[in-house]
Amino acid sequence: MSGASDEPGDVPTPDVPPADGTARRRAVVVVASTRAAAGTADDTTGPVIRDWFVARGWLVEGPVVVADGEPVGAVLEAALEWGVDAVVTTGGTGVSPTDATPEMTLPLLDRELPGIAEELRRRGAASTPLAVLSRGLAGVAGGTFVVNLPGSRGGVRDGLAVLEDVLDHVVDQLHGVDHAQNRHPSPEGAA
Repeated sequence: MSGASDEPGDVPTPDVPPADGTARRRAVVVVASTRAAAGTADDTTGPVIRDWFVARGWLVEGPVVVADGEPVGAVLEAALEWGVDAVVTTGGTGVSPTDATPEMTLPLLDRELPGIAEELRRRGAASTPLAVLSRGLAGVAGGTFVVNLPGSRGGVRDGLAVLEDVLDHVVDQLHGVDHAQNRHPSPEGAA
């Protein structure tokens, strides 16, 4: 099931097919926006993230649009139960009273990846000083990479540029791929 829920308390659950042994990776895109979930605003960031994954050959569910707060946590939990490779949220990372995506994400993480969150803010700050207000997290929940992107198109663009450089490596590591297989050769050609 994709799209917005009909009621703020009605939380859609991702409908990602279970792993079938193929090499295609699976992702869920979650949009935290009370206004978009209520149908009073358009979701302009979720489709950008979905299309980014699709262009890389991933199977993608979403964007799943839910109200800020606990509905985000419910969708995250459902996505993690599916055992997808990545969950990317957009929205709810700021300082408004309803922004609670990091609070919904943190209890689900086994390990944080603070360097990714820091780089998201650093790259965003190159475009707008307001990027430093993002409280988004990145981390690992079981075998799933989870990252919170801001709710603006610019923030998503900057965030995807960061993920472009690290996503495949993170997912490979979560699947037990040997570090040596992913090393970049040194300038001298040694691994």
